[in-house]
This record gives sequence, C-alpha cells and structure tokens, in this order.
Amino acid sequence: MSSSDPEVPGGLTDDERELLGRYVTDPDGDVFALTDLPEVVKGALFARYSRYAGSLKRLFLDEFAEDLRTSDPAARAERLYDKVFSEYGDDSVAQVGAAHVAVEGVSNLLTKRLEWGRLAAYLEQSTRYIRYDSLVDGRFRYHRPAEVLAGPHVAMYEEHLDAIFGIYRDAIPTVLDWVRRTWPRDEVTSEVVYRNATTAKALDLLRGLLPAATTSNLGIFASGQSYEGLLLRLRADELAESHAVADRLLTQLRRVIPSFLTRVDRPDRGGAWSAYLARTRDEVRALADELVDDADPPAADLVTLTDYAPRDPVDAEVALVTAALYPHVEIGERELEAQVRGWSARRRDEVLRAYVGARENRRHRPGRGFERVWYRFDVLGDYGGFRDLQRHRMLTIEWQPLTTTHGYDTPAELEEAGVADAWHEAMERSDALYRRLVVDHPVAAQYAVCFAYRVRYVMQLNARAAMQMLELRSSPQGHPQYRRVVQRMHELIRDEAGHRAVADAMVHVDHGAGELERLESERAAERRRRDRATHRRTETT
Repeated sequence: MSSSDPEVPGGLTDDERELLGRYVTDPDGDVFALTDLPEVVKGALFARYSRYAGSLKRLFLDEFAEDLRTSDPAARAERLYDKVFSEYGDDSVAQVGAAHVAVEGVSNLLTKRLEWGRLAAYLEQSTRYIRYDSLVDGRFRYHRPAEVLAGPHVAMYEEHLDAIFGIYRDAIPTVLDWVRRTWPRDEVTSEVVYRNATTAKALDLLRGLLPAATTSNLGIFASGQSYEGLLLRLRADELAESHAVADRLLTQLRRVIPSFLTRVDRPDRGGAWSAYLARTRDEVRALADELVDDADPPAADLVTLTDYAPRDPVDAEVALVTAALYPHVEIGERELEAQVRGWSARRRDEVLRAYVGARENRRHRPGRGFERVWYRFDVLGDYGGFRDLQRHRMLTIEWQPLTTTHGYDTPAELEEAGVADAWHEAMERSDALYRRLVVDHPVAAQYAVCFAYRVRYVMQLNARAAMQMLELRSSPQGHPQYRRVVQRMHELIRDEAGHRAVADAMVHVDHGAGELERLESERAAERRRRDRATHRRTETT
C-alpha cells in the first residue's frame, strides 16, 4: 500500500507508522517531539523543513529515514548543512541544533565570560552549598594562569592564595558555630533543614574570602549559533584561560554538533570576527587611556540611577497604559497615546491595575507592555553579588576590570563571630598580590582579587525585566549583598525616577533584613520531599 493511499489514516502505511514511532512521540498527531535522533539530523531536518511544502513526518520518511539504516546517518545531514550555509547563507539553521556541555575546573573570571550570552542556559556550582576548603591532588581549588606560572611571581601567587584559602578553611567551623549559637534550632525545624540552612549562612558570610581564581564547574545548554558566538568571544578574549577552554570546547562540540561550528576557526570567517572583536576593544581602550582621567575615583553610592525613560512620571504612566491597550484596539499607537494622555490619572490607574492583575506570586508578571519603560543603573558592589546578578539574561550588563582599588565589604556578623582580623588579613594579601601582578599581568592580576572587593558594573533593563530580577533577588533566601543592590534599585525607581506605578506593581520585592536566609527555603524543600514520598507510598498501595 503506498504512502498516499487514502485507505491509510493520515497517509501512513503500517511500516511507516512503526518507523515513525521510533523517532517521534506521536506518529498520528499534529504536535509531536523528535526522539532518539542525532542532533545534527534533527537540525538538518528542520533546516530542510523551511523549504519543504509537506509535513515534517513525510519529509523525514522521504528524505531522512533511509539514511538511518546506514552506519553513518549523520553524513547526509552534514552535507545538507553545507548546502544550506553555502547556497542560502541561512544562519538560522544553527538555532535548531543544541548540545549540553560541562565545563569544569575553570576560574570565576572565566565563568562570567562563559555566561555572557543571552540565548543559553547555565547552571553554575554554588558557593552557598559547596565548601571550598578541600584539596584536589593536594592543592586548593584555584586556577593557576599559564602567564603567571611562566613569570617571576609564581611563588608569591601560590603563597598568598594558599594563605587566603587557609583562612577560609579555618574560619568555617568558627562561623558555623557562631551561626548555630545565634539561631538555635527550634522544635519545629528538622535537623536536616537546620543543618543545611546554617551551613548556607556560614558559607554566605565567608564567600567574600574566595578569590576570582577559585575554580568552578558550569553546565551549559545552548544552540549551535549560541556556541559559535561564545567561541568567537573566547578566542578574542585577553585571558589565556579563555583561549585554552575555547579550544577544548570546540573539540568536544564538534563530536556532537560538528556542522554547526564549521566557521569558528576559519581564518576568513571566525578568525576575522574574533580579530574584529579584539581590535575594536583595544582601540577603544587606548582612547580611554588617552582621554579619560580616572585616577583616584571618588566614593560612590552602592547603586546610582544614571538614566531612565520616560523621564516624566506622567509620560511613563501614559506609555505603560498605551502599551497595555495597544493589542486590543484598531488605531495606531500615536492616536492611542493621544487619547490616553487626555484621560484622568484615575482612569489610567484603572487600566494599569487590570493589566498587572492580582499577582499571587512573583511568576505572575504583566505582559510586554512593561517593556516600554527602562532604567540604567551604575553599581559599585562586591564581586560576589555581581556574580549572581550578572547571570540575568534580559538586560544589558557591562563591567569594569576587577581590581582592589574600590575597597571591600566586611559582613558585620564576622566581627561578632570573631574572625574579622583573619578576614582583613586575607583582603590585605589579596591587595598585595594584585598590586604586584598588575604591573606585568594587568589582565591576569584579577585572579588575585577576593569576592569581597567591589567592582563597577552598569545594568540597563526594562521595567518587566526589572520586576523579574528585583523580586527574585530580594527574596529572603537571597544573599545579603545582592539583596541590598536590588532593594536600592527598587527604591530609586519609586523615589528618584518617580515611577510609582512600576514600583507599586513589584509587590513581591522584599525589603526585609535577612537573618537565617535559607531556613524557609529548606523547610519548603523538605515539605516537597515529604509530599513526594507520601505520593509514592500511595501509588504502591
């Protein structure tokens, strides 16, 4: 019976349906997922799909199924990619293949570079749950840059970083004991919850001791196009570590999605792109050195609102209401805005309240109308807090080199715990090592800087992205350093920009002071574990 026989439901023979059953989740449905296919075959299938008049299933059966019976089913898919790239120049096909990659044992300087891309997912080892006091092959876990190891400062580098890690290791039991004396366990809190919450508190207080050289593990899931952009940036970067990891990453990605990355190391394509990135960076830096006087930077607030739009609070409210109503009307934006501007504040507020709705939790967010308003913040905060805020995708973030110039923060709790002197010793060692290295290794010197030192960075984001970030990062289980940053951002939106409608919509921003930050979160996790166990027992009875 042919595949076009009308007697066959859906136009499929029994053999075709059986074959499809191996590779799609529903052979008969209009919505289905692909399964058990090489990544390059899935990508090529979708690349061909955009120029094929029929269904994806028929395309698979007619043009790809036969290749799966060969010893190398990806060969034809790779040839198709070559055809698409060379004949059509269609970069979008690199978006339909992806890979999971683990990058392990890399410095915290490099993890920020790896996490720079917006269109990818990242999971990084947490300083809140991982203790960095253990040795690996007899050494503390920090990166030893090749450029420093080859120079005259290697002994000082290892001496100071070993000492800093030793201070961190020795302080953990002291601070943990202080935390547990300060917040004793009550009868409603289990031993597991209490242990996890108090350990997280102690490690939170001490993470500022960790230098940027501290190594971490990072999981990445991204499309071929995102990996291409990442590799181009790494190959243009100034860190030798970036180049080394880029080479290893490209080698491994070519084992799973080779056709997506054919241009990265071609001199006329990826090579030219990376050279462009490096050249423009160096030229702008040279001009900055020539034109800008940045000696002895003055003291600055934790957060400064440097720009926002619309500048007038009424204009901001009009813009929000206009954007909220636009999808539901049949007139142009300019005409709609003119009407909204003529309304009373009470009527505009009615629309905004309907648009925001009853936000029962922070995941209930209004639509993209809130992207009509935006803010730009200049932050001078500790590097530890920056590491967490940097991972937010829906914003523009740029940061200056890590340095000891701006000083460091000391948690007040460490004075009470009795480890402040050791903390200051670690900071002094970090500063001494940085100042020695920066003369010969101005980029690699950043490895020596502890997380507690302040770094300047600018964040620009719209009101909707701000709602997501401020509510998430101000939650009681958040780290105190970044909680202070986002709490201040919320205050500036409300008081300096005067955008009260935006600030008031962020009902889940928490301005409270954290104490045992992870306690409620650990209790919630325990309840979920208990509920799952009860559910499993119910299913088996």
